[in-house]
Parts: sequence; structure tokens; C-alpha cells
Amino acid sequence: MNKKQSKTVKRSTLVWSILVALVVGGALAYGVAYFQTRTLVSQAQTTTASMQKIQAVYETIEGNYYKSVSAKKVTNGAIKGMISSLDDPFSEYMDKTEASSLNDQISSSFSGIGAEVQKSDQYIKIISPIKGTPAKKVGLQPGDLITAVNGKSLAGKSVTDAVKLMRGKIGTKVTLTIKRAGKSFKQTLTRAKIPVSTVNSKVINKKIGYIQITSVSERTAAELKKALKRLDKKGVTSYVLDVRDNPGGLMDQALKMSSMFLKNGKIIMRVQTKNGQQQVYKAGKKYDGGYKVTKPVAVLMNGGSASAAEIFAGALHQSADAPLIGTQSYGKGTVQTVSDFKDKSEMKITIAKWLTPNGDWINKKGLTPTYKADYPKYAYLQLINTKKTYKNGDVSSEIKTLQKELKALGYFNGKVNGYFGSSTENAVQAYQKKENLKVTGTANEKTVLSIETKVQSKVAKNDNALKKAESILDK
Repeated sequence: MNKKQSKTVKRSTLVWSILVALVVGGALAYGVAYFQTRTLVSQAQTTTASMQKIQAVYETIEGNYYKSVSAKKVTNGAIKGMISSLDDPFSEYMDKTEASSLNDQISSSFSGIGAEVQKSDQYIKIISPIKGTPAKKVGLQPGDLITAVNGKSLAGKSVTDAVKLMRGKIGTKVTLTIKRAGKSFKQTLTRAKIPVSTVNSKVINKKIGYIQITSVSERTAAELKKALKRLDKKGVTSYVLDVRDNPGGLMDQALKMSSMFLKNGKIIMRVQTKNGQQQVYKAGKKYDGGYKVTKPVAVLMNGGSASAAEIFAGALHQSADAPLIGTQSYGKGTVQTVSDFKDKSEMKITIAKWLTPNGDWINKKGLTPTYKADYPKYAYLQLINTKKTYKNGDVSSEIKTLQKELKALGYFNGKVNGYFGSSTENAVQAYQKKENLKVTGTANEKTVLSIETKVQSKVAKNDNALKKAESILDK
């Protein structure tokens, strides 16, 4: 195998997680990719009749259609149609522009809103907003449906088409139409460069090291090791590893991260092809470089924890007895390969499953927490439309949300009914006075944004999952 061939094989063994790629390392990079190529060649020899039919359709269109057609357009349509028939949100054909767009995201050299998404029926669903990005700052949540971008409906559009609409130059604005809990609203975001740093850390409760891992990218394992060493020097006695809303990322990094917390020889994960053959990945020096963590750990997860984050959480739970705290994880348990074409377009298709150390396939099920704990209910309130001013006599669902937020902050004790009456007006006035805002009794944009910021701050202070982890590690 020459260098060019080697590079091609390595490039074709990407495991994709939502929009971020997972790179399959080691034996799998060559074994599965090579096995899959041989299988496809063998299958092609037995599908001559089908290929002849496709060729006949193509020639008929080219020769008899009543007006000129683009051969490239027809070819791309045929490929997309075949892949679409798989009914798999993780298999997709991408033209040159689409492939370039996603490859930019892999290298984090892109600007946008900062949310991992996937196809959901006719629209696009947010899997996880990334910390520090516009999507996170405005309060977009896992499960939100994006139905339109700048007024253009996303009905029937692919993930890549939707992403192209949401991306753009840093500093430009994009308006999303969001559907949450059956209700729709618009949210305008300012595009920004998505942060490269994926690990944040601090000391909590005087002796516990808290590490938040926001995604799993090229330097996450190195960043994690650096954070662990820094916290260790501060004398921490245990660690909380927070992968909530972590959409996944590079699989080789997940292997390196997991290996740090597992004894050598312990299973990190398994990859199973359609014939049942498994590749088993075990902790060892080739992944962690000999660096091991022996102090107690607890892992926080939720419905936004997907793919590589689930590999990490599952490995620590099943091979190192680390408790999982939070809510059910997302459940993305498939492996994809990517093939490059000469015109720089790409095709990715699912070719295997990944399993936990115990052999569990968590696809569409997720990991079950050892201890269930979540943020308070007001953490999931719908965003209020800030383009309106709410006043006495108004009735709307936004006012109902406003009442819930004011109740959470201790300003409203009336009935939550969506009617802006005297009790709501008094609550707004009390809040404005307390926060040194102009006291009007009406909820304008400045007041609403201030209230929502305070609610988010209270959510952070009432992190029930983190509190549970502290109580376990503090024993």
C-alpha cells in the first residue's frame, strides 16, 4: 500500500456523530474499511440486473426527456435516492460544497450557530447546543425542531442543506423558526466562530474536581489530561466528569479519554459488523500513554449526550464502576464510513454498530443513569418572544412563561394562567425595581432578557445532578 492509498483508506474510515466526525483508529481503520470494500465489490457482481435497470433509466432520461438535463444533477439525484431509501439519518450523499462544509466543521474552522443537529421527519432537530455558542446563549434546547431558516422552510431538506442555510460569516444574523412542545417561535442569532476548547475545569466543594467536556474533538484527550493534572496539583480527591449536552466527536479521542480511567485490559467498546464479527477495544498504554486516574469519578449525562460521549460514559460505568448521574442519554450506536469521489463529493453510510463493554447496543435507547437527577422544571421553559412588549390586559402563552419565570425567581405568587393582570404587573414592577430597571410594570425586551438571564443563573445553582454527584463523592 503506497502513501496515497494509505491516506485514502484512513480518510474513508470516519465514524460520524450527528455533524461531528468520529475517527476509527487502530485495526478497525484498516480491518472494517477493507472488509467493507471487499463486501461491496462482491455484492456488485451479483446486482448486474439492478445496475442495468438504473443504466436504462438514465439513458432513457438523457435521450428522451423533452428538455435538456444535467447529467450531474441526474446522477446526484439517483445516488441521493438510493441512500434515502435506507431511511437512516446518518447515511448521506454530499456534493462538493456540502462535503466541504462538513469537513470544515470537523476541523472546527467554521462559523455558525453552534448546535449539533440531525434529520427528524420533515425537519431538523437540535441534539445539543454547544457551550459558549450563539445557540446555547439564546437558550436553544435538545429536542427543539428547526422548521425554517430566514423564513425558508426546511421541510424535506437534508441536514447539510439546513446547515448551509444556518452557516455564514461571523457577525451576520440568522433567524430560526423553532418548534418546541407544539408551539412555534422565532429566534434571531448572531453567527460566531465555534469555540475550539472542549474541556473546562474547576474545583468545587473544596476537594472535588469538576470537568465539563463539551464535545470530543482533535485535542480533547490532551485537554482532559491537562485538566486532570492541574486539578490533581490542587489536591482534589475525586472527579465529576460532565458530558451533558456533549454531542460526541472523534472516536480515537474517546478511546484515549476512556483508557485513562480504566485498568489496562479492560474493555472500552466493541464494534460489530453486519455478519456479527466484533472488534474489541481495550484500555492500554497505546491509548493513554501510561497516564491513569485512580481517584473516584462520577459521570453526568443527559439526553444531549451522544455517540463518543456515550462511548466514554458507558466505558467508565461498565468497566470502572463509575456511577452515571442525570437522565437517559441520546442513544447513537452506529458506525459510518465515508468514501471520497474524484469530484470531491462524499458518501457516508452506516456499516456497523458500536457496543458497550458488556455488549449492549444503546442505539435509540441510550444509557440509563445509575441515579436519575435533572435540572428543575423551569430550566426547560420556552423562550419568550422579545420583539413584543407585554402589558396589563394581554393574554398569551408567552405571558404564562413569564409568570413561571417570575415564580421561579420568587416575585410572582398568583395563578399561572397566561393573563397579564395586576398580580403579574406588580411582580414585574418588583423585579424591575430590584434589578435597577425602569419601573414600568410592562415586560419589554430589556426586562424579559434580564429575567431569563436570572432564571438561567438560578438553574446553574440548582443543578440536581451535580449535587447528587457531590453527595456520592463526598462520602
